[in-house]
Amino acid sequence: MSIFGKIMGAIFGTKAEAAEPAGGAGSAAGGGASVPMVDVAPILDKAVAAKGEKLEWRTSIVDLMKALDIDSSLSARKELAKELKYDGDTSDSAKMNIWLHKQVMTKLAANGGKLPDDLKN
Repeated sequence: MSIFGKIMGAIFGTKAEAAEPAGGAGSAAGGGASVPMVDVAPILDKAVAAKGEKLEWRTSIVDLMKALDIDSSLSARKELAKELKYDGDTSDSAKMNIWLHKQVMTKLAANGGKLPDDLKN
């Protein structure tokens, strides 16, 4: 399973894997009524609380992945960048991480995730 698929599965449940877009949000964003909205913040806040450490999932892709028990190593993030078609320099991890976080939030929203207002692009 893809890393983004693991993120989707952890937030939306295992049925989310079927809704995972390969190249974009396409039909999931257009369907509206067919995709049930899932409030992402309480799910991630609960995951962070269960970890018992200070994780800033709202701003950090590393912390978001840690909260969901997904490998957050540089190699895993580079793989996620490849999945999401990052065309920047993956050796600039700070820039890549910012891009990854924005992309993951955008794709969660496109697949039925309700994001807090401060995370909407």
